[in-house]
Amino acid sequence: MTPDVRVAGVTALLATFDTLTDVVAFRAGLTAAALPGVTGVVSGARTLLLRFDPTATDAGRLRALLSDVEPVRPSDDRADRDPVVVPVTYDGADLDAVGALTGMTRGELVAWHTGQVWTSAFCGFAPGFSYLTGTAPSLDLPRRDTSRTAVPSGAVALAGEFSAVYPRTSPGGWQLIGRTEVPMWSLDRTPPALAPAGVRLRFVDAAARS
Repeated sequence: MTPDVRVAGVTALLATFDTLTDVVAFRAGLTAAALPGVTGVVSGARTLLLRFDPTATDAGRLRALLSDVEPVRPSDDRADRDPVVVPVTYDGADLDAVGALTGMTRGELVAWHTGQVWTSAFCGFAPGFSYLTGTAPSLDLPRRDTSRTAVPSGAVALAGEFSAVYPRTSPGGWQLIGRTEVPMWSLDRTPPALAPAGVRLRFVDAAARS
């Protein structure tokens, strides 16, 4: 992949990609490369914003180094082998509706959700809300026709190509398939977000662990 890289102010570059998959893979490659002078990376659905220390590098040098970054796919042997484990109770209000949309039984849906590694592609909507992409083929689920005014904290949900965990009670229109007690956002933790962009997760069936 060859991103379109442009200057974004005096201490940042903006790299634009064709797909979200490319963004995730390139960010993983950046982490592995540990480019000198880079002080922060912010992920978007099609972009990566790279902040740099102008006393350590400059836009021209950093742009040249980016051409040597080798993307890392989630299934690549170089990827982190110890994803964060999130136990889930699969009793969500939309579990049967999702089964009807996909033609899957409850058991098949749970097996699909737990049988893959998820990567936080980017964060948004609320502090700690991570848009997770999986290694298995996406179900590409539609959002609910009517959003809920209050989705409970810890609700595990699906929409489009993503899965997510609601970090706090908030409105939401995603399909709810379960719940977890693992906090996605905590000011007692550094960083507060459990799954900032680039972090890998694996959901496990809490009922199977008990």
